Amino acid sequence: MNVNRPSPDALLQQIKQQAYTVNRGKLKIFFGASAGVGKTYDMLTSAHQAQAQGLNVLVGIVETHGRSETAALLQGLSVLPLREIEYRGQILYEFDIDAALAHHPDILLVDELAHSNIAGSRHPKRWHDVEELLKAGINVYTTLNVQHLESLNDVVNQITGVAVQETLPDWFFDQANEVILVDLPADELLARLHEGKVYIPSQAKHAINNFFRKGNLIALRELALRRTADLVDADMQDYRNQARIAPIWNTADQLLVGISTGAHSERLIRHAARLASSLHSQWYVVHVDTPRGLNRSANNKQKVLEALRLADDLGAKTEVISAITVAEGLTSYAHQFNIGRIIIGQNQSKPYHLGQSLVKRISQQDVNLDLILVNQTKQLCKTTNERQTLSWNMAELSSVDNRNGYLMAVLGCGLVTVTLIALTRWFDLANVVMLYLLVIVFISVRFGRAPGILAAFLSVLSFDLFFVEPKLSFNVSDVQYLVTFAVMLIVSLIINNLAVGLRFQAQAARKREQQAISMSYLAQSLSAARKNNDIISQAAAWLTQHLASTAIIVMPDADNKLVVMTDCTIPAAFNWVVTRWVFDHNESAGLGTHTLTANTMHYRALATSTQVLGVLALMPTDSESFNQPEQQRALDVAIAQITLALERVYYAKIAQNALIKVESERLRGTLLSALSHDIRTPITVLSGLASSLATQTLTMSEQKQLAVDIEQQANVIQRLVINILDYVSLQSGGMQLNKQWVSLEEIVGSNIRQLEHYLKERQIEIDIPHHIDFIYTDELILSRVLNNLFTNAINYTPDDACICIKAMLDDNQQCRITVTDTGDGLPVGLEAQIFERFTRGNLESSTTGLGLGLALSRDLVEHLGGTLSAANIQPHGAQFIITLPWQPLPEQDLLSDDLTASSPTIDSANLAR
Repeated sequence: MNVNRPSPDALLQQIKQQAYTVNRGKLKIFFGASAGVGKTYDMLTSAHQAQAQGLNVLVGIVETHGRSETAALLQGLSVLPLREIEYRGQILYEFDIDAALAHHPDILLVDELAHSNIAGSRHPKRWHDVEELLKAGINVYTTLNVQHLESLNDVVNQITGVAVQETLPDWFFDQANEVILVDLPADELLARLHEGKVYIPSQAKHAINNFFRKGNLIALRELALRRTADLVDADMQDYRNQARIAPIWNTADQLLVGISTGAHSERLIRHAARLASSLHSQWYVVHVDTPRGLNRSANNKQKVLEALRLADDLGAKTEVISAITVAEGLTSYAHQFNIGRIIIGQNQSKPYHLGQSLVKRISQQDVNLDLILVNQTKQLCKTTNERQTLSWNMAELSSVDNRNGYLMAVLGCGLVTVTLIALTRWFDLANVVMLYLLVIVFISVRFGRAPGILAAFLSVLSFDLFFVEPKLSFNVSDVQYLVTFAVMLIVSLIINNLAVGLRFQAQAARKREQQAISMSYLAQSLSAARKNNDIISQAAAWLTQHLASTAIIVMPDADNKLVVMTDCTIPAAFNWVVTRWVFDHNESAGLGTHTLTANTMHYRALATSTQVLGVLALMPTDSESFNQPEQQRALDVAIAQITLALERVYYAKIAQNALIKVESERLRGTLLSALSHDIRTPITVLSGLASSLATQTLTMSEQKQLAVDIEQQANVIQRLVINILDYVSLQSGGMQLNKQWVSLEEIVGSNIRQLEHYLKERQIEIDIPHHIDFIYTDELILSRVLNNLFTNAINYTPDDACICIKAMLDDNQQCRITVTDTGDGLPVGLEAQIFERFTRGNLESSTTGLGLGLALSRDLVEHLGGTLSAANIQPHGAQFIITLPWQPLPEQDLLSDDLTASSPTIDSANLAR
């Protein structure tokens, strides 16, 4: 075996990693056990060193916490201004990611990687900001404490009694290009606390009595050291893989246990567990499937499964691997995971045992491996099944595939024999032997070991009976033919063994490929799903196709009551009590577990590191194959993919709700601010007018003028309220369309008459051709839009301005209605923004209004199926363009009395047509 040769999967993973990092920035984390060890200080020191080398260094955000020696290091470095964010009436400061991306420095300093951003920021967590910066090609220096790692959250809580809320996923920490451990002994850190170098004295005393107890600091320091060591070990593994270094570097006391189907496997596992516990090391338990193990009995398979379960319960990583020999499989696995010690059982030597021992074969594979032999005691009490001395399983030998193989072996040998008898005069005996060997190779590759062995014996017997003198007799005239028969039989069996090994490798490779394709399909389908229902349907379809006859996914509703999410028939074996127990305890139950084993279904929790999202219940198609390690590994991977997809949707909903909440708060504040200004003004005027009317002696004309003024201010408030109500109705979906044929000229005229008092000296021009006067639309909605546009034109034009209303058909046969004025026009660059909610054209204008009229008009036009846009005209003025669907008036409607009636004349001194 060539251990230097990398596997295709390893090469593919290496290529993907290189493509992932080609344009990506580098992440450098200054990692410590707790606050005060000097992470920020070391980060700033490294920043000065990088700047001295000519690199562009920018401080994005650094928290000095009042430490003077840390703040002093900021001098000489460019500091990015923080972004102001209004939150609950207060101005807070946060890291400005947009400004950082615009500067694009060589190195950016972003302190406190696990920090939670203020609501309303682009990302909920600061590490999300760092991820975006890395994707933009910016190198980032940052800091992190060990208690913020997600996988250690519960451990830190158990040690310190403090539940850390701000956490960082371990995968992001593991992808760091460099991790600098900033270490400080507990006594020195406590001394810094007493000196006030970490917190101010009042805070330091509280910290020493709580989180910063000496025992806590020692435990956190050990966690930081171990986590850093794990990362260094992973870096070493990556280097070994990239450099294709075959020899094992025994830098960690990892153990590998090889088990078989014997009864001693459990003793071997317990011994390894004690040894791994004393060494505080990672240990692995593997079973090697070989071609010789294809005919294992179901009892032996169950023994292997039980042994692997025991190892898993004791904390080992378990796996079933495939190889030609046990020695080759164990050696290859040890090289893959850089394991220097292998534990195997020591069999008592037998006088009739042929071949090399497993110890010698492993040593031949790699002499640098340390082998630990555990003596296997004899079992005094053996069951009837354990007294079997034959390695053949009779049920397997008589299987359908083997019976077909036996038949093909007989037919193949018979066909070759009959053919060669007719061609004996042209074929030498050596060629006859070659053809028999060809049959043996075909039978062995196609049907396996037992049919191949039968073909070998049939070939030797047929060769002796039909081609060696005397023919049709097993007697041999020449003793040399006995050697020929022996060599032919030996060669046949060797060929059979090699062919079976080739067949085994091909089957194992095909099986791995099918599993990889299946998992890839599941990952792709889940990643494309955007809703829980889509994820659950895809997951259930995959599970029922590959692992079970029925797959049920149960999730809690808003009241935390478990409900079935899958669309399938619930089997009678499904138990709600077991499901609730699995959900509450985050443990597996049912078939194949040690909990509630009477249930025939298998229950697994769909759990993240922080919560349980649901429960998966499976009814296996075949209970025996379901318990096989390879099936359990496939199920573990599938559950991880499903949980990850559900977690993605869960956090997407949280982010969306948070965004909606922030937006709602912003709208609420803006609306209240606008109402307080725009309603207070007309109410104040109304109050003053009413007071004048009540307290002063006025002439009849003065009283009439006051009444007109009161009516105008009331109309202002009415328009504000109507706009708000219309906007709420439109956003809630409660506004229904009532389309009918209406006269555009009548709608325009009606609105002008309503606003006649406000027109003053303004000139109105109307140009509506007769052939497009009638339009099929909702009259009330279109009238509301035109009223808002007319009011807007009046508010932002002088008293002698001109307002022009024109209708025409554009090139797409759509009705184009324009409202043009000769005022000052729209603010340059805000032609599109003017339609946003609470946006006003002139912020300093004395004109009242919420800035909601144009936004409401745009939404109303879109509700009618059209568009509303705005533009400035030359030499000055603004033009609003309404585009609506248009169709000719049907002929039968032309004779209608309502439509043929003449439009009323607009009687106004200010109206010119």
